Amino acid sequence: MNFKTVKSSSVRHSSAVLPSVLTFAVIVASGGLLLMIEKGMLNSLDTPPPRGTGQRSEYTAHVRQQGRVVDTDFQILQEIRNRTIRTMCGQKSMPHDVWSLSPLQRKTLLQHVLVNDQHRFLYCYVPKVACSNWKRLLKVLSGALGNVDVKIKMDHHSDLLFLSSLKPEEIRYRLKHYFKFLFVREPMERLLSAYKNKFGEIEMYQKRYGVEIVKRYRKGQGAKGPAVKGDDVTFAEFVRYLLDEDVERMNEHWMPAYNLCQPCAVSYDFIGSYENLQRDAEYVLRRVGAPDHIRFPVRQPWYKPVTTETLQYYLCSLPQKLLKDLLPKYILDFSLFTYPLPNTTNPNCRH
Repeated sequence: MNFKTVKSSSVRHSSAVLPSVLTFAVIVASGGLLLMIEKGMLNSLDTPPPRGTGQRSEYTAHVRQQGRVVDTDFQILQEIRNRTIRTMCGQKSMPHDVWSLSPLQRKTLLQHVLVNDQHRFLYCYVPKVACSNWKRLLKVLSGALGNVDVKIKMDHHSDLLFLSSLKPEEIRYRLKHYFKFLFVREPMERLLSAYKNKFGEIEMYQKRYGVEIVKRYRKGQGAKGPAVKGDDVTFAEFVRYLLDEDVERMNEHWMPAYNLCQPCAVSYDFIGSYENLQRDAEYVLRRVGAPDHIRFPVRQPWYKPVTTETLQYYLCSLPQKLLKDLLPKYILDFSLFTYPLPNTTNPNCRH
């Protein structure tokens, strides 16, 4: 496979602009927090959906009905995220609907939005954010699968309806009338999870991407070098490859969530997070009217999540210039979904 280095002026321009986008997001977020403090909103804060037509207190009411305490910090984070998305997506330069996207952007989005007509919802899946379990749930809701605990290899396409397979008028209707949601994850944690899974476990990815990455970025492993299997790609080599990739043409497992789901073009009613997966998933299931006996799958005991310590180790091991150059590619995921940038200062990495 031929990986082309991205050198177009448009890509260079977008990379140069992204730090100012982050600065803008921080200003918006800080402004939102200051306003909340000024008006004494911290003690009685309701959590609205990020965008869309839901009731402001709907999510909070659900959490309280489950007998759980509503975390004030979490509510503040949600409010900041909501304000940031509304403000940044309101800029003229941002897409305002699906049809204002480029053909490539629209194709990517529609291929990642799953449809359930019985319960009238749309789910934009982001790989490495529990999407396999969500797809399993959709199959259960459609009757294609008996229950979420059935021990079968997950087929990511069969028995699933994608928005891309519908006609334009059918797409418009569902975007307007259905409940729409997605789940996001800390960008670097998601990236590391994809790296460890695809290059550490999946032979197809080792052959398709790993071999070329090693030949391209490892000294002494050029076209005339010894044969390589692609099963020992280092994280730094993977990052170098990402730096040469156009975000709109990346593999879905490391493409930014923003580019996959286009939260400015689609008015999502709810954006859940991997960090609060069970709680947020339970809310979505009850919100769409799923039968009470259907629950989100519990994490399997063999699954080894990426820990904070593991992520910090990998990021601190990277040459800092690589990390500095990588962050702009994922800056919209950090800013729109309110994730702090990684702290890899020397004292923090030594600790």
